Amino acid sequence: MTTTGSATLEAPRPTAEDVEHVDVLVVGAGVSGIGAAHTLRERFPDRSFVLLDTQEAPGGTWWTHRYPGVRSDSDLFTYGYRHKPWRGPSIAAGGEILAYLDEVIEEDGLAQHIRYRHRVTAASWSGEDARWTVEVSREDTGERLRMTTDFLWMCQGYYNHAEPHRPQWEGMDRYQGLVVHPQSWPEDLDLTGRRVVVVGSGSTAATLIPAIARDAEHVTMLQRSPSYFLAPPLTHELAVTLRALDIPEDWTHEILRRAYSAQFNELARMSHEAPDELHAFLIESMKPLLPEGFDVERHFTPRYRPWQQRIAIVPEGDLFAALREGRASIVTDTIDTFTEKGIRVSSGEELAADVVVTATGFDLSAFGDVSFTVDGEPVEIPRCVTWRGVMVSGIPNMAYVFGYFRHSWTLRVDLVCDLVTRLFEHMGEKGARSVVPELRPEDAGMQLRPWSDPENFNAGYVLRSQHLLFKQGDREPWTHMLEHAQEAELLPQVDLDDGSLVYR
Repeated sequence: MTTTGSATLEAPRPTAEDVEHVDVLVVGAGVSGIGAAHTLRERFPDRSFVLLDTQEAPGGTWWTHRYPGVRSDSDLFTYGYRHKPWRGPSIAAGGEILAYLDEVIEEDGLAQHIRYRHRVTAASWSGEDARWTVEVSREDTGERLRMTTDFLWMCQGYYNHAEPHRPQWEGMDRYQGLVVHPQSWPEDLDLTGRRVVVVGSGSTAATLIPAIARDAEHVTMLQRSPSYFLAPPLTHELAVTLRALDIPEDWTHEILRRAYSAQFNELARMSHEAPDELHAFLIESMKPLLPEGFDVERHFTPRYRPWQQRIAIVPEGDLFAALREGRASIVTDTIDTFTEKGIRVSSGEELAADVVVTATGFDLSAFGDVSFTVDGEPVEIPRCVTWRGVMVSGIPNMAYVFGYFRHSWTLRVDLVCDLVTRLFEHMGEKGARSVVPELRPEDAGMQLRPWSDPENFNAGYVLRSQHLLFKQGDREPWTHMLEHAQEAELLPQVDLDDGSLVYR
């Protein structure tokens, strides 16, 4: 084909004959999507389903994040699925978690249901047909596909995997070293004998620094403000005891799952009811692990209440060990400018660096930036309201999975899957083809609140993305981000006929 003027080559649009239909379309093949697929296979074996994922392999975050030392920042007994016992250490490396997810896929026969390099770009709901039409771009071939589905289950997480958060500082253009973001870590990067500055103090920095400090000449953590840290053992002593007694793995998994849940429920309770007491506990638990005379007030005393941001987990205190051994150090200051050889901070000190790692977090994405329309009308996500952190007002036959900030993500995956199961069964009993959350008359004039209340959770990546996300209300069922202890009791008892869900 030849083109003239401004004509461009376009991938052919799918015809009606090309359109594939499935009962449930799951977007995402990470922890949430695999959990949803397990539920569909187990509870609804007669329903057809497909998982679409943009990446070239399963795992979501665990596939895209490949920086040195990448690991879980919560225990795997609660991060693992309820149905699949975890057999490894409590805190696991990214590769171990990917292997665990691969086992779930193999055991459940899910591989045939997953299609990689498929990006969902748009979804249009027809009330007359009671189904979604979904536009898909194949990133490996450039083809454009179209699918239809009765129910759309958004399990793509909340990261923008393509574009991490990259602040721009003065002087970066004249810096002669290498700038790397953990989310885009070069596979061939060798830090042996090099001076490294890691900008950031959250979970990524806490994970990365002990790993690279083994080979680098020196690693400096440059933080604008301190974070809270917790240094649990790599494996819970109870797990060691139970395994020594040859207790069945599913028993060990359930016992440890309950033990860790109870521990983090108590931390969550204290963060609300006794924040000063929790603050003192976290600070005092760090002191014996730090070098003698270390300035804890300056470098390890946060400005916010415990768990207003995620507590960084450093198993066995490996970050503190790097500080004690002199392989790493901390500078608490702000960046004045990059120089040719490093970074000058506001105090005037210059930090020499061959490599600067910007562990500055990520940006959020509202449902993978999919464009939604309902009966021809575009959906403005920031004008919508969550329904129990599972559905969104005005969007029919669509559920999403969003985990916990303070507890393991997967604890909520299991609860959401249970609720969606009940919803499917309830629709069947009613003979309904669609369900949509809608504000009730008594909700008229309800105060709308941000997606995340800064008084509850105020991490930078959340606050800078609030404008992209849906809202929450001031009453049930229009709230979300409750603690696991609350939801473990609340969600299984949700009244599906309280008037907030409209069935047709």
